[in-house]
Amino acid sequence: MATIKVSNLTFYYDGSFDTIFKDVTFEIDTKWKLGFCGRNGRGKTTFLKLLLGELEYRGRIISDVDFDYFPFEITDATLNVIDVISQIAPESQEWQIRKELSLLAVSEDVMYQSFDTLSSGERTKVLLVGLFLKENHFLLIDEPTNHLDGHARRVVAKYLKGKNGFILVSHDRIFLDACCDHTLSINKTNIEIVKGGFSSWWAQTARQEQFERMQNEKLSEEIKGLEATARQNKFWAHTLVGEKYDYAGHYRSPGSRESRLRKDAKRKERDILEHIEEKKMLLRNVEAKEDLDLDPLEHEAEQFLRLNQIAVQYEKRDILIDFDLTLMRGNRLALMGRNGTGKSSILKLICGELSPHSGTIQLADDLIISYVPQDTTFLTGSLDDFASASNIDLTRFKTILHKLDFSDDQLEKDMSFYSAGQKKKVLLAKSLSEKAHLYVWDEPLNYIDVISRMQIEELLLAYQPTMIFVEHDEQFVRNIASHVVKL
Repeated sequence: MATIKVSNLTFYYDGSFDTIFKDVTFEIDTKWKLGFCGRNGRGKTTFLKLLLGELEYRGRIISDVDFDYFPFEITDATLNVIDVISQIAPESQEWQIRKELSLLAVSEDVMYQSFDTLSSGERTKVLLVGLFLKENHFLLIDEPTNHLDGHARRVVAKYLKGKNGFILVSHDRIFLDACCDHTLSINKTNIEIVKGGFSSWWAQTARQEQFERMQNEKLSEEIKGLEATARQNKFWAHTLVGEKYDYAGHYRSPGSRESRLRKDAKRKERDILEHIEEKKMLLRNVEAKEDLDLDPLEHEAEQFLRLNQIAVQYEKRDILIDFDLTLMRGNRLALMGRNGTGKSSILKLICGELSPHSGTIQLADDLIISYVPQDTTFLTGSLDDFASASNIDLTRFKTILHKLDFSDDQLEKDMSFYSAGQKKKVLLAKSLSEKAHLYVWDEPLNYIDVISRMQIEELLLAYQPTMIFVEHDEQFVRNIASHVVKL
């Protein structure tokens, strides 16, 4: 049995006070289909880079296999697909390439098409084919679903289920369940491995957290008692010190009994304080999943918007033809469909960022819209400056980010150093800080960790704002959407 052994792994970035991993030890079977979970910024991508040998660390990583990383970097995107795959896996045969592409529902015609003409989803599939055709390689797959629509996710999940030997970083619950037989999770204070997919891991996590919360309540009461005892001992020690002086304030040499009592009181106080710190260390592994809040504006109109006979063209290609849509107050409408069917274009039309080729757009009078775009690459600079430019309350904005697992140190960093998931949380926190009649979100969950997804779901179900959104996480759509339009 080939294994990956991690022993006493410790890692932190230079100039950072945050230790990403500390004395971590575990073992992975290279035949596992291993899902990788954890909140944004916990070190999932960092761990993959450690396996690849791209970062220096303390401890040991011993492996019987070589590692490959997805997304794989293509140096010449003008090559035909078959040449790209042959570069990745030189020993692959044409019949093998055809077979693998067919398993991913990719037409054979694509083989002789230039790689740079493919859609993002097609590129994902082609790269996976090339990487899985390499022998004795363990594949590190980092967020493959962000460029896949719902149909493509099901196809890729089925493909991965037929493979062995990979770590898959994804926050799509259905996707993880469909193709993983083990789950690796980065928790607040440790790393653990659970047999089964996401649902198995989440059920075990819920049971463990329930147990830990009960223990925490018990420990908190014990700590309160110890703190009261410590205060009592401190008072007793100070009282004895005060007895060294007579009523006139003259020094009085203490007897041996007083000295002994004074030393005993101080020792007890020190022992109790150490005991308190030990117990506080046990209160650290429960994940905070604080409730978010929202303050949507009320609007008197029943109909918020109407698109009539809309046509949109992109690079001389029809994206939408004679498209009609009506959104009523209280609707939570999900736009679904394969990539390229015009979902994002509809949202941009509503927000005024795109003009239709023909047709009409009617919005309710004085309708205030809060928009979350797909793209996060423009986020740089401080959160303070971003909040000021966005005209939102800084305290509320940072409070939401803190509830979404931002540490105090992260709140002070330049946004250019944030992970993709953290940048998406910035845009979501901005939207949640805005008072609006209508919330328009374009793939809001890209790169967002599972626990944060659940927080957002609970928020939307509690406040039920009027919204229209595009999202490929089918579990999220099932839980949130009151209406679905399939393009």
